Amino acid sequence: MTPLPFASFLRALLLGLACLAGAATAAPIQVTDVLGRQVTLPGPAHRVVLAQARHFQVLSLLAPDPAALLAGWSDELRTSFAPDYQAALKRFPALAHVPVVGRHTPDSFSVERTLALRPDLVVMTATFAGLRPGQAAGESPLVGRLEAAGVPVIVIDFFLQPMENTVPSLRALGYAIGQAQRTEAFIAFYQRHMRAVAERLADLPVDQRPPVFVHAHAGVTDCCSSPGTGTFNDMVAYAGGHNIGADVLKSATGKLNFEYINARAPRVYVATGTGSQKGAGLAIGAGVAGNDARASLARLIEANHLEALPAVRSGNSHGIWHAFNDTPLHVVFIEALAHWIHPDRFADVDPAATLRELNERFLAVPLEGTYLVDLKPGTAR
Repeated sequence: MTPLPFASFLRALLLGLACLAGAATAAPIQVTDVLGRQVTLPGPAHRVVLAQARHFQVLSLLAPDPAALLAGWSDELRTSFAPDYQAALKRFPALAHVPVVGRHTPDSFSVERTLALRPDLVVMTATFAGLRPGQAAGESPLVGRLEAAGVPVIVIDFFLQPMENTVPSLRALGYAIGQAQRTEAFIAFYQRHMRAVAERLADLPVDQRPPVFVHAHAGVTDCCSSPGTGTFNDMVAYAGGHNIGADVLKSATGKLNFEYINARAPRVYVATGTGSQKGAGLAIGAGVAGNDARASLARLIEANHLEALPAVRSGNSHGIWHAFNDTPLHVVFIEALAHWIHPDRFADVDPAATLRELNERFLAVPLEGTYLVDLKPGTAR
């Protein structure tokens, strides 16, 4: 064996000592998650497990190389959001080798597989942890098992209470991965856009909130899935509309029958989809051309016999990417809703421009394709 030259040996020794010194002096990071738990990490997390891979979009906002942070994730990005997975894979080929720790459901999540990956952080939602609203994290066996093994867990939420929990969730995750500056820059962007919508609607009378029908996962299920309470309902209300689903559905999602929808005469129709099921549902998202998305929207309206709705007859019908609903990217959805619901108040607001700025300034995996589409008058017939 050839001896290592003294100069090379000295450099290697000094580098090793520097790494040890850095590890010894790294300041602990303490974050507060959406349950109010204070979680302490010895330093920035570099091996993160996402219990739900949909939150890769959040990592893409907060980290320049989100793939490098992943120690493991669920398989839902590959399956439920396949076009977006392919777009991410093209930019970060290493994603193909990220170990899968389960599907996107708690019953499929493997604690053993997760611990074998030696993560320094696991990220999940309260629902995934098996917690009901108001229930303490200590009552979650899943959180308990991970923390007993010395693995920090933070709980985030962009779905159940997006208006309240988005900023705390961003700070918890962004600071935990050592991206405080980038996180605060995005929070400032997010709050500026959200505040601009709220300020323009501050004097809006209750009787000027038009009925809105959000047709969730349009065309994938029988007519017609709709949001009930929380999530999209909060976004419709924030944008100055009234979600007709919330009047009869007391859970986050449910189904409305045609007679009810027709009787409520919605003045704004919004179909959602992910483009993951080719030939079914709304063609929208990564790699979809605008004309294809518009034609798909027209077919959905016709297939579900919604042509007589006031929203369709007036041309106030639209399609949007469903996955805006469980990330801070919902700021784009809210701007789009506000523009569609109150075109007089938001004539100069361009949600597509907001999306372009997000792509340019923040997203490590830009959203390239059609994520918003308008159905022009007459094209549904």
